[in-house]
Amino acid sequence: MSKSIFYHAGCPVCISAEHDIIELVGKNNVEVVNIGEIRNRIEEAEKAGVKSVPAMVTPTGNVLHINYGASIADVKG
Repeated sequence: MSKSIFYHAGCPVCISAEHDIIELVGKNNVEVVNIGEIRNRIEEAEKAGVKSVPAMVTPTGNVLHINYGASIADVKG
């Protein structure tokens, strides 16, 4: 089974959601990507269907948008 990918922008809403996601699914089952810092992953997130962060992309490709923190457009600046 491949990992889920949790995208966030480093804001307090995102960090809180990150901690909850890791507790729920386990650290070994999710890759955490801060697109506020790792900006070259923004396009990847967009192609996966991420419209806002925090969001998690499941191994089957479903996008779960969690507690709106910022739009991808806001993160891109």
